Amino acid sequence: MSALDGTARRAVVRISAPGGGYDRSGARFWGSGFFIAPGWVLTCAHVVGIGGGDVLRGDTAFDVTDWRDRTTKGRVALALPLPDDPDLPPRRWPLPDLALVEVAGAEDAECLWLSDRSAVVPAPITLHGWSQEMGELAPRFGVGTASGGDGSDGSAMLLRGEIPVAGCSGGPVVDTGRGAVIGLSKGRGQDTAGLAVPVTALRRIANDRPGRDRLHAIIRAHDRHHLRRYQTVGTGGSWTGLQQALRAAPADGFTPVLRTHLFARLAELTPPRTPGEVMLLVEEAKRRVIQAPYQPGVEHDPRAWREGVGLLYDLRDGGPAKEPGQAPGRDLELEAVLLYASRVAAAVSRQQQPADAEPLRELGNWLTTHAEPLPDVIREEIDQILHGGAADGPEDPGPAPQGKVELRKTRRRDVAPGVPDERARADVIVEVDPLLYGSRYPWRVKLLREDGLITPLCSDEEGVPRHRLHEALREPIAEALRQGDVGEHLAAVHVVLPRELFDEPLDSWRLSPPGAEDDGIDPHTMPLGHRRVVVVRDRRRRDFPAIPEWRRRWSGMARGPLTAVPLRREVPVKGHDGPGRESRHAAYGRLSDVADTAVPVFCGEVATGAGASAMQAALAAGHAVVIWRRCATGHTDCAEFHRQVSRLLCEAGTAEGLHRRIRNLRIRCGDPDAPDPEVLWAQSIALLFDSPDSPPLPDTPLHAPGARPGGAP
Repeated sequence: MSALDGTARRAVVRISAPGGGYDRSGARFWGSGFFIAPGWVLTCAHVVGIGGGDVLRGDTAFDVTDWRDRTTKGRVALALPLPDDPDLPPRRWPLPDLALVEVAGAEDAECLWLSDRSAVVPAPITLHGWSQEMGELAPRFGVGTASGGDGSDGSAMLLRGEIPVAGCSGGPVVDTGRGAVIGLSKGRGQDTAGLAVPVTALRRIANDRPGRDRLHAIIRAHDRHHLRRYQTVGTGGSWTGLQQALRAAPADGFTPVLRTHLFARLAELTPPRTPGEVMLLVEEAKRRVIQAPYQPGVEHDPRAWREGVGLLYDLRDGGPAKEPGQAPGRDLELEAVLLYASRVAAAVSRQQQPADAEPLRELGNWLTTHAEPLPDVIREEIDQILHGGAADGPEDPGPAPQGKVELRKTRRRDVAPGVPDERARADVIVEVDPLLYGSRYPWRVKLLREDGLITPLCSDEEGVPRHRLHEALREPIAEALRQGDVGEHLAAVHVVLPRELFDEPLDSWRLSPPGAEDDGIDPHTMPLGHRRVVVVRDRRRRDFPAIPEWRRRWSGMARGPLTAVPLRREVPVKGHDGPGRESRHAAYGRLSDVADTAVPVFCGEVATGAGASAMQAALAAGHAVVIWRRCATGHTDCAEFHRQVSRLLCEAGTAEGLHRRIRNLRIRCGDPDAPDPEVLWAQSIALLFDSPDSPPLPDTPLHAPGARPGGAP
């Protein structure tokens, strides 16, 4: 067994029923786990689930025994997923199958190094755990290869090789090439196959505020432990030393020693609120270093600042010279990491949390010191990011006295807040296709970046019935919003729908799961349209190049000033059921003749009936912005609705000015106890906001598989 595997074994524990920790017969043995921070063990939920509901809920403690045969008490702090009935756990535990166990009196435990990056597979691995399958309850060890997903899409990691036997579930999967834990053993398949849960699945803990705080506390303890361990024993018995021995690159650059120091400093900062905050800074660092448009091939889901560093490792461009006498290439990895860390410091500084002041000062000094070997342009940029906006810049000491050489050290300054990014990282596009398989609507969720780049996140090409769209899209939309939001800048939601779904109550959708506590003013559970921009877009338009009228009217919306025009001419005066209904062709002629700044307005539904015919005419005439309300007909306040929307358009001026005003109306109407009586006319207000350029439309029509129109059969 290598030094790496020997160190890993010392962090592995066996988990047993209460009173079974010292029983080596295995009669009360449940499974394995491992320390990830002092006082914290990670294992599989199905391991502790053997103890039943009281154990899963954290009401009953159980035995945790370390490599020295010392037994202490552990309690479940969190299990994912928690069964609907913890007293009747499932036979096959669904992913992510994770449990965090708090262990009393284990502050001096040996802890494993958690990978800071998504698993890079295939990877050589070793597996560790306890088992009694071969007779005596004893540690077991396996060697193999990991392949498959990194857990970001809920998938398990596949294992091949000498897979350990039953009882090793919950034990670590160690990447022996990089010296890091990348997963937990979940179960054994046929022959030499097995499954593991990627450690990236821990990110799901951070989907709510309590979980985010808990994960940050554990990561902070983890990174503090490894810095303290390195400072105490050096490279001889620390994970930092083991990783240094595995490093194939030169001794300089972003070494494991620098990583250990940097992570301990990043862990002291206020954590990121969303993955989008981390990814925005990662992308900025990559674009700056490679000096070319950066387009990620896949979306990542980082929940800690350290994980952003893990996404920069592929930029290393150092190493030996390619030709005799040629200098080695620049270490782009080190440049990118220090640029990223300086941007993290500036972003945290903008939040102005008093607890961050000292950690920011220490991080700023550390970055300034380690940026000295970098090229001048990068070093100066790091200094500008860290200190460019500081009011207490370095004082000019003036020239040294004639005949003397005086060395002066630049005065260190606090990290300056700098200029915030005035945008979200990306908006969210939800595409729902027309009916394809009977009554099922296929759907996709994507990110739309400011540069027009589209990244697919999740999809169901088979689709779901209309009544299940909200249920199916709830978590994919929530995940996409976490990727798009950056601080106070929230991603907009663009829902691309078939016209028969235009009246779906999208803005009133909540993203919290059924049964969750309903707090109407919680930003994480309130209706979508009460906190962010939610607009409807036309699915049929996406299949064809944009017509000139559409482009012309979209430009008019951007210029303003906006005016109102009835979607159905007779309704504002005569009501929905009044005489003289306008025909579809008449509506098309009228709506084609209005100014490019005119917005069609309607006080009823547009997915069916006469409203649908009028909406079809408006879209054919190229209108890009339409306002209506998705409530049933039969009301008598149509004249009031049209009058108020006309006033709204006048105040907004341009299409962009509509968003804040419509969101405010939704909030004022949305109080379930006391809606504002002055804006009851705006209940169920909906907005079509359909750009022909973002995202770009296809150049040619899309057709179903098979013969194309006009083509040979």
